[in-house]
Amino acid sequence: MRILYTFLTFLALPLIFARLWWRGRRNPDYRLRWGERLGRYHRPASTERHAVFHAVSVGEVHAILPLLEAFMQKHPQVPVVVTTTTPTGSARVRLLLDKRVQHVYLPYDLPGCVGRFMHQFNPLLIVLMETELWPNLLYRCQQDQCPALLVNARLSRKSMASYQRIAGLARAMLQQLTLVSAQTRADGERFVQLGLRPGRLVVAGSLKFDVEIQSEKLATARAIKAGWQRPVWIAASTRDGEDALVLAAHKQLLARIPDLLLVLVPRHPERFRLAHELAIARGMKCVKHSGQELVTNETNVLVGDSLGDMHFYYGLADVAFVGGSLVPTGCQNIIEAAAIGLPVITGPSLFNFQAASDALQAAGAMRVVADAGELGQLVVELLQNPERRLAMAQQARAVVAANLGATMRTLEVIERYSFNH
Repeated sequence: MRILYTFLTFLALPLIFARLWWRGRRNPDYRLRWGERLGRYHRPASTERHAVFHAVSVGEVHAILPLLEAFMQKHPQVPVVVTTTTPTGSARVRLLLDKRVQHVYLPYDLPGCVGRFMHQFNPLLIVLMETELWPNLLYRCQQDQCPALLVNARLSRKSMASYQRIAGLARAMLQQLTLVSAQTRADGERFVQLGLRPGRLVVAGSLKFDVEIQSEKLATARAIKAGWQRPVWIAASTRDGEDALVLAAHKQLLARIPDLLLVLVPRHPERFRLAHELAIARGMKCVKHSGQELVTNETNVLVGDSLGDMHFYYGLADVAFVGGSLVPTGCQNIIEAAAIGLPVITGPSLFNFQAASDALQAAGAMRVVADAGELGQLVVELLQNPERRLAMAQQARAVVAANLGATMRTLEVIERYSFNH
């Protein structure tokens, strides 16, 4: 099965690079560093053994950051490589970790590409995030006796059904893992059903609950908001198709709350400009954060078009809608908004954060709406009821506090099953 997968991946390479070129129309960084995607590096191979941490994009980089910090503090002598697959993830690694780690793209999952990567960095261990299962990479780890750990692991029912269609390949990958550190017991049980040996499963919780609040950005935002003296709601990490829904809801809201401001933060940088244009096309007065344009009393929409500033944007808001949930992509990170202490609203697509969603809903800290109409109605209700907002905010913080500690539990797992395995 792995051989067939490899053959099909090889045949797909021209399409994969064509897609990179196409995405480069909006983000030119997709057209750079193609050699790394094939496991080719402009540096001599290292004789040192590296600890490799794979964080796909921005969300995974932020989630793994406390774990990386703890690992590097405990093992300062071990060189660390952090890999991503997206330019935005790459930019976050370089900004947040600078020269403290090496950074490259994880190469495509072909034997030659993986072999060059392994030769380049001679991994001491490889730590993968969430559902990053790659057949040739895991096969090579097993051949080289390199521990491969899947941490912060999650597996929704939908993803499990997809893996069941390739049951043989999924079973082989899971049996090649040294360990799976799952977010919840339900996630872990699904991995076992797919073929993971039960003795290789631990449940450590979600790293994303250990979010580090950027207090300076939060304080700056709250000072700015105090000067505005107007209600503000945020639509955070919206996915393709959601901006129009959010703006439709906001248009209706303005009829009831004329001074209401929407902070609209698209998930991907290539959609920043489109969101701005869409708001203007809807007849709204819209400014972009990057343009340092002043938000006046007449401004209806502020587009958050910068990376790494989500805590700043949340600090401007009274109520948070978290995107990826009104379209069938699975919601984005609801934990950040909860940790900051905002009432959380989402749509019904929640599989990316199902356990956190269940906990927040059970505590009364989060509400789910079916569509843009219900979204607008709930935003009005919460803005007009400060006591209810405060109660939801307190419950949100309490849920986050009750789930802290996954970072240290995961670090203990890495110690036990890698260095002492």
